Amino acid sequence: MAQMQTSAQGMQSLPALLQRNAAQFGDAPAYREKEFGIWQCWTWAETAKEIEALALGLVNLGVNEGDFVAIIGRNRPYLYWSMVAAQAVGAVPVPLYQDAVAEEMAYVLGHCGARFVIVGDQEQADKVIEIQDQLHQFEHMIYLDPRGMRKYDHTQLHQFSHIQDQGRAAHDELIGEFKKRQAKLDYDSTCVMLYTSGTTGKPKGVVLSNRNVIQSAKNSSEFDHLTQGENILSYLPMAWVGDFIFSIGQAYWCGFCVNCPESQDTMMTDLREIGPTYFFAPPRVFEGQLTNVMIRMEDAGALKRKMFHHFLAHAKKVGGDILDGRPVGLMDRLKYALGNVLVYGPLKDTLGYGRIRVGYTAGEAIGPEIFDFYRSLGINLKQLYGQTEATVFITVQPDGEVRADTVGVPAPEVEIKIDDSGEIHYRSPGTFVEYFNNPESTASTKDAEGWVATGDAGFFEEGSGHLRIIDRAKDVGKMADGSMFAPKYVENKLKFYPDILEAVLFGNGRDRCVAFINIDLTAVGNWAERNNIAYASYQELAGHPQVLESIRSHVTEVNKSVAEDPMLSGCQVHRFVVLHKELDADDGEMTRTRKVRRRIVEEKFDDIITALYDGSEQVSTVTEVTYEDGRKGSIKATLTIVDADVKPGAVHKVAAE
Repeated sequence: MAQMQTSAQGMQSLPALLQRNAAQFGDAPAYREKEFGIWQCWTWAETAKEIEALALGLVNLGVNEGDFVAIIGRNRPYLYWSMVAAQAVGAVPVPLYQDAVAEEMAYVLGHCGARFVIVGDQEQADKVIEIQDQLHQFEHMIYLDPRGMRKYDHTQLHQFSHIQDQGRAAHDELIGEFKKRQAKLDYDSTCVMLYTSGTTGKPKGVVLSNRNVIQSAKNSSEFDHLTQGENILSYLPMAWVGDFIFSIGQAYWCGFCVNCPESQDTMMTDLREIGPTYFFAPPRVFEGQLTNVMIRMEDAGALKRKMFHHFLAHAKKVGGDILDGRPVGLMDRLKYALGNVLVYGPLKDTLGYGRIRVGYTAGEAIGPEIFDFYRSLGINLKQLYGQTEATVFITVQPDGEVRADTVGVPAPEVEIKIDDSGEIHYRSPGTFVEYFNNPESTASTKDAEGWVATGDAGFFEEGSGHLRIIDRAKDVGKMADGSMFAPKYVENKLKFYPDILEAVLFGNGRDRCVAFINIDLTAVGNWAERNNIAYASYQELAGHPQVLESIRSHVTEVNKSVAEDPMLSGCQVHRFVVLHKELDADDGEMTRTRKVRRRIVEEKFDDIITALYDGSEQVSTVTEVTYEDGRKGSIKATLTIVDADVKPGAVHKVAAE
């Protein structure tokens, strides 16, 4: 590994790293994809040839230096190749979220002025065709999967394999131009443009240079001792900065293998088959898997269930200490080893986590109970704190210093400062170049010295030097009595319960807190089936008296826990409703990365919030929804408002600054 990294000095672009990988370990696997139930594999040498053919085809099609090439689809080697091929010819790759509706795509494609679009399949092609008349710069679209595309007008449509074939055929004529463009690439060349999720407004195009991506990949890989022998499963949206840095930045720096699942539906099966050594997932993935585990245990026999909970309790007691190398008694170690044979090992293999050496979660704060559950099994799960504008890494957790309540220490070469209001600022080699065509936002986010305002509030712990995130700075407020209001802290505790999918807390400036809750249809539906409870819809199940009572008991438990924190005990939930619909990105209530758009939810369900505070026992509401085919409709519901038990707690008054 040391030799490989030394030789990579001066490698100032992804195409340069690709050539290095093809030369140094050309026979090693670079990409795998499961198709028709069989794993296909490409070595680094084969990958370099595929990307060169595509790049030559793009030049042949008329892609110029500085052009924007949009890439839309699920994780597939061909689409990862498209990003590197675009950069190799001097263009800028712009990945989009594949589940974005046509209107969202129209904004991004129009904003960056993409002349070329590469899509995965007919569904994505149809979205682009639908908005084609709004895109004045658009000229050509390349599609990967030909199914359903035969009768389309191919004036501006091209099959991916045909573009590669044309590139190979024109090799001799175009290779000179291709090499000339590639030679121009340096650390200051644009590597990729990624759009923010847009929690507070229109998405912004974050321009990241080769320096941002390669230095961040290098520093993070060295921090976690990543090697060329790692295997990762790439299943998260390609438009998200986390996937870009793990599946392209670190993969090209280290030369490890990127594995793409067959589909979203087979992801868990594919995960078990690959058994990644390095794994990343946002909290919702870990929450969902824990929910599935608990559902399966409810269906297990009494003996198995008893053994599971017995050893799980022991893992909770000593598992984290064993993982971190802290002293643990011999008998406790022996019992943990037995638990590993009977419970923890089989469970990790079932989840696909049996070989994980380093695991990360980020994007949202993870509930401490969920985090500790996985670490207690012996999975080296860590948190990192990052942003698109930082090329992911702001803080990381060193081995042996992993805790649920902090996000670790500054990542290598990252500087952090906290301003007087508590907002976190950073600067690093990963600090973004600019927001595309938005100098005002660039100037308000990044100052002349390169310091970036994160929008998050936090503080460094004395002694440990670890950073603690309180919440989004704009979401942290004060209750009417002056105590702190930090909604994310309580929401994460609620989401630990398998039957709670989402929670949104309100209370800023008020005398008490109230909450919206979404049930997890999988978990609650499984409970209903076991108890022979019939239901016809999500809405009917969400309003069932036994479901409401179960959620009330969870809220009571969370209130008990929150009451023990003197700083946040004022954030206990006094009343709540279980919403009649899931919060949905298509309805504008969440981002594509499943972050709640708090202000929009607050405005959209203002009548329900009013009822929660005015003492009503029920509230009737009408909500506009968007169906899968894009049609608009509305659903009516009468919701029951539930009072929760609030525990006495010493409320810590926040002194006025």
